[in-house]
Formats: sequence, C-alpha cells, structure tokens
Amino acid sequence: MLWTDERVETLRKLWSEGLSASQIAAQLGGVSRNAVIGKVHRLKLSGRGRASPAPTRQKKPAQPAAAKPQPRPAPPQARTIAASIGATALQTQFDAEPVVRHVNRPTEDVVVPISRNLQLIQLNERTCKWPIGDPLAEGFHFCGNDCAESGPYCRYHARLAFQPASERRRIR
Repeated sequence: MLWTDERVETLRKLWSEGLSASQIAAQLGGVSRNAVIGKVHRLKLSGRGRASPAPTRQKKPAQPAAAKPQPRPAPPQARTIAASIGATALQTQFDAEPVVRHVNRPTEDVVVPISRNLQLIQLNERTCKWPIGDPLAEGFHFCGNDCAESGPYCRYHARLAFQPASERRRIR
C-alpha cells in the first residue's frame, strides 16, 4: 500500500483529533492498524499521553448567614501525566531496578580442565568441542580435552551446557 500525500494528511488530521489507530485504518481503507501505528512512528507524531493540568474549581458565592456552614472542599490537585513524543509513544518507564537473581550451583567434584587450545581442524570425535574466546579474534580455540562417549563436551563443559530438568524448573 502506498502512502500518498493525501492519505498522510488525512492520517495526521485524524491522529490529532484523537482517533485510535483502528479507527483511522477503517477510515483510510486498505490499510491495517499496525500500518497506521508504523506510519505514526515514522512521522514522529505526538503521543496521546499529553494532558493539561486539571481545571481549577471556581469558588462558590457566599451562602446566607442563616444557612449552616458547609466544610470547604480540599483544593484540587493537578494530575501530571508523562508526555510521549514520537517513537517513545509506546515506551514503558519503570521506577524500580530489576531484581537480578544469581543461582549458585554446587561446586563439589568440579575440576576446571586446562584447555589444550585446539583449532577446528584438530578436533575429532573424542575431543571436547567447547569454544573458548571470540570466533573472530586471533586467539580463538576449543577446549580439546577428552570427552569419551559422553557427548561433544568434556565432563566439566557438559555440566555447564546441560542442566538437569529439575534445576531448570527451580530457576523459573
């Protein structure tokens, strides 16, 4: 679907009137709600979260002396709503820091092997294929220790790579 100048102007007008993306898509025809939202982001149209402070109440005229005095209402409090502009219209702001959970696994009988620093062409079916370092860096190599019939990794790297199902459930 092509966004002609007329359709873009219609989109701008309807967006500024406060219509939803679904309503705009229905009025434009031949365009989805998501296409409207995408175009609004690309055009960097202002978000809808902008609001002016609540209007202040005017004082009521004084009541006659014979009437029972009423308690005065509390002064109105201004509500502040965060304004969002352009691509930040859907951005969520969080006050709290995320909680980081560290899982300590038992370290009994764990021996960190000394890497044999093998290159890819030196690996065979009985050597550990655990990559060490950045593949694009000069010092990249593989562990290369004996892995026997247990799989592609030595005993140490297999414990790192494969967690028992009960531990995975506990972490979640």
